[in-house]
Amino acid sequence: MDAKTTYVLRLADTCLIHSQRLSEWAGHAPVLEEDLALPNIALDLLGQARALLTHACALEGAGRDEDQLAFLREERDYRNTVLVELPNAAGSPSDGGGGRDFALTTVRNAAIAIWLELLYDRLQASLDTELAGIAAKSLKEVRYHRQHSSDWVVRLGDGTDESQARMQAALNVLWPYFNELFAAEGVDGVGPAWNELEPEWRARWATLMQQATLTLPRDSAMQLQGHLGVHSEHMGHMLATMQHLQRSYPGGTW
Repeated sequence: MDAKTTYVLRLADTCLIHSQRLSEWAGHAPVLEEDLALPNIALDLLGQARALLTHACALEGAGRDEDQLAFLREERDYRNTVLVELPNAAGSPSDGGGGRDFALTTVRNAAIAIWLELLYDRLQASLDTELAGIAAKSLKEVRYHRQHSSDWVVRLGDGTDESQARMQAALNVLWPYFNELFAAEGVDGVGPAWNELEPEWRARWATLMQQATLTLPRDSAMQLQGHLGVHSEHMGHMLATMQHLQRSYPGGTW
């Protein structure tokens, strides 16, 4: 697979897997507002993933469609960051045994939304006109995602002692995983290297943390390689759920 197709797949898969994790909140959010908002954000991300996967299929030229890329690849062929495949309560002390931690989801949503906003903004200038068009449409959606998730970060971080403690714990858990958002290389004429986004992302994140009265953890040297196909133990379990229907009924249509 050439560098251009891989670049598009890294973004597509990150949106796809992030969407899958968010969809798990449907019917389980702590308030009605989020029971509606989180699945809708998931649908936006799924739409972005579908457009990007369709474009990746065209670039690949192997005759596959977006459904085959989404549901019929092996784990090692996905190029998403490890951050988005973590369970909704991965390592969180505030899980409580329910398998979901709203604080962790809120912190992850804000981090990804800021990152996507920066990336899509730059991709509008891509020499790949199809990718530039996808970025322009997606940018409008992720601006809302960023505003919505940031509002929750501030509301909970600068809220009660308990809500602040839970948000800080979630930030501490996720902080090392943010490194991978800036690990991948760019492709000339297609899009920026992800590490070019890091200075502005960090500046925006620091401002948000100040507003939320949260403390930035110490930087971690941990380097993850989900974007290279090396995933956590959680990825296979997620794919078993995602791919069940397609694997059970190959080529099935409505």
